[in-house]
Amino acid sequence: MAQTTVVESYTGPSAKELARKYGLGAAGRLPSLLEYTRQLWAYRHFIWEFAGAKVSAALGNTRLGMVWQVLTPLFNAGVYYVIFGVLLNTKGGVHNFIPYLCTGVFIFGYTQSVVQAGIQAISGNLGLIRALHFPRASLPLSITLVEARNMIASIAVLMGIVLLTGEPINLQWLLLVPALLLQTIFNAGFAMLVGRLGSKLHDLRQLIPFIMRVWMYGSAVLYPVTRFTEHLHGWKLNLVLANPMLVYIELMRHALMENVKLAASPTLLWTEAVIWAVVMGIGGYAYFWRGEKGYGRG
Repeated sequence: MAQTTVVESYTGPSAKELARKYGLGAAGRLPSLLEYTRQLWAYRHFIWEFAGAKVSAALGNTRLGMVWQVLTPLFNAGVYYVIFGVLLNTKGGVHNFIPYLCTGVFIFGYTQSVVQAGIQAISGNLGLIRALHFPRASLPLSITLVEARNMIASIAVLMGIVLLTGEPINLQWLLLVPALLLQTIFNAGFAMLVGRLGSKLHDLRQLIPFIMRVWMYGSAVLYPVTRFTEHLHGWKLNLVLANPMLVYIELMRHALMENVKLAASPTLLWTEAVIWAVVMGIGGYAYFWRGEKGYGRG
């Protein structure tokens, strides 16, 4: 006789209901942008501590430690002043060239440091990524935080340079805070953008120094911005003046110096600064989030 097997039907919760009850999710699932943002906020203490660890690791073996974060842009500004301000005499038209030059070097150096470190945010931390589960955007954000902390010390030195060269303290200095905040948002988005690109295009790391050097020459760091307005016209001038680094540098010069000739009106510069911060901040974040599940894979 044929044996009949009776299988009782399961009437308990479904697998999906059990997963929801115990906070489980599908393996490899990309969280929504809002969910990802919540996860990132939950790891805010990790971001802060990781940034502190990177500073200690980078400067712990040097005698001067954090002082190098200030000495480096000062040395750069000194070299650029001798070459461009004295030998090539690019300071024509600028009444107080030393703070003009130092502001450009310090502000551009802030973004440059973020980009150069951000390109390795993923590729330089593969061991950590493969060992632990956390939102990968924590890495470029911690890099931005490191450089922001360094920039605060640099700004204090820059203020001293500005005062020593005869510029007065006025209420306009308060504009330093929103200008730096907008640049920091821009830098964070840029770090996430190059972080994802660098995780796939490893040769990009070799090109970054050349890209940043060309960008510096196009940002009126080493010479008056009037060189652009005198020699360029129409769409070429508009394209150069829309350069985000030129915008942030000009805002800082406007905040620290009196009677400085700007590339455009302060209203236009502030408008462009906000637009660049929003576009790069949100765009870079969304671009990095889309590649979240591919980081650390072979």
